[in-house]
Amino acid sequence: MSTSAVAAVDCGTNSTRLLILDGSGRRLERRMTITRLGAGVDRRRSLDELALARTLEVLRGYAALARRHRVGRLRAVATSALRDASDAEAFLGPAGEILGARPEVIDGEEEGRLSFEGATADLAESCGPFLVLDIGGGSTELILGDKGGVGAAVSLDIGCVRVTERYLTSDPPTPDELEEARSGIARVLASGLGPPRRWQPARQLIGLAGTVSALTVLSLGLAGFDEEAVHHARLQRSEVAGLAGRLAVMSLAERRELRGMEQARADVILGGALVLEAAMGYLGWEELLVSEADILDGIAAGLLGTG
Repeated sequence: MSTSAVAAVDCGTNSTRLLILDGSGRRLERRMTITRLGAGVDRRRSLDELALARTLEVLRGYAALARRHRVGRLRAVATSALRDASDAEAFLGPAGEILGARPEVIDGEEEGRLSFEGATADLAESCGPFLVLDIGGGSTELILGDKGGVGAAVSLDIGCVRVTERYLTSDPPTPDELEEARSGIARVLASGLGPPRRWQPARQLIGLAGTVSALTVLSLGLAGFDEEAVHHARLQRSEVAGLAGRLAVMSLAERRELRGMEQARADVILGGALVLEAAMGYLGWEELLVSEADILDGIAAGLLGTG
């Protein structure tokens, strides 16, 4: 088991995040910054220079925090955007120099496994098997398993950024764009997940990542993100559908004025809500358990030797 502090960094399509734990597993830092590293990657298959610069600047700040806390081991991972970008090295090389550890471009299965480990670590074994739904910017992972490990995992090329860029181009989206988005999401779910019965052994659906957290903040009527209120809250499919309906008829400016709305997420929250609503419907779940423990926690547990 590690005795020095450890750091986990997640370079996602929409956000760049950091978790630092001391040697006993106590949290020292948890940071999230929306950098939109995957901006335009779905269309161009290459990174945007401004997004690249934004993300590297955030990593410089994270590296300074790691030095301040005397981090002994750091692991960084990169997910959907870097899997898709033909010029991923333009990010991976500089990011490795900044962090002192080159980010690993992990596949969807590894991303899902780490997310599952983080999300279920503090849940009782008797509550399982668990079905973890992780909606990112470029991809969505679905992972079925229990405390003994993962039984099935799928990574789908739909996420809040990808759906927004691909379908929801008007402000507000037109009815045709919304229909195309819903149809596109439904096709990916059906082809990627197969028969819903494959996932029915689960006793608990757990929702992760920024889309789920942001929708929970809106559903609870919070003034802003409150981890204590959001973590292990319950979110109903009817609430998600209602929020998706409200967001769909709002302009971006109107979404930004919503109580509790994170400004940098306002442009992609509808895309994420459509994915969440469709996934819950396809799988037949009326409620999910919201978790703020995720891939960062899974990475950090591995570094500490507790995962």
